[in-house]
Amino acid sequence: MRDLDAFNAAGREDARAVLLTCLDAPGWVDRVLAGRPYADLGEVEAALLAASATIDDADLVAALARHPRIGERADADRHDAEHSAREQSGVDHADADLARRLEEGNRAYEQRFGRVFIVRAAGRSGPEILEHLRQRLDNSDELERAATVDQLTQIAVLRLREQLAGTVA
Repeated sequence: MRDLDAFNAAGREDARAVLLTCLDAPGWVDRVLAGRPYADLGEVEAALLAASATIDDADLVAALARHPRIGERADADRHDAEHSAREQSGVDHADADLARRLEEGNRAYEQRFGRVFIVRAAGRSGPEILEHLRQRLDNSDELERAATVDQLTQIAVLRLREQLAGTVA
């Protein structure tokens, strides 16, 4: 699907499939779909943000399941491998020290919060991502949940732009 008119005109299941590749959170998808048709990309993005404010724990678990750990290669059967590889392109997989520190950080984050660390990796280097991870380890549970939803939303917006406007993040 390459433009907003096609998204607005698409059948519910086709439009749903587009949104699920942006953020695999069924309740969120339903709220965004309910707003069609959209006048412009800005209106769609506003709907994404509004819908994100109501993401429940089940949607959060579903959404996170579609993302690999930062620094790990995506599993094509479980993750959106093409998106993830492109979005994490700033992580130098040949840098063994960075890979080790990301692995340790991911493990510490998962022990602390009980879920995978998510960050909008597009446009960020491996060291920037690692610093973001370190800073977020000090968050309260409530603040970190909000940060996680925010990062998922940022990823969703970038993916939707790519889907509807043909711009790659």
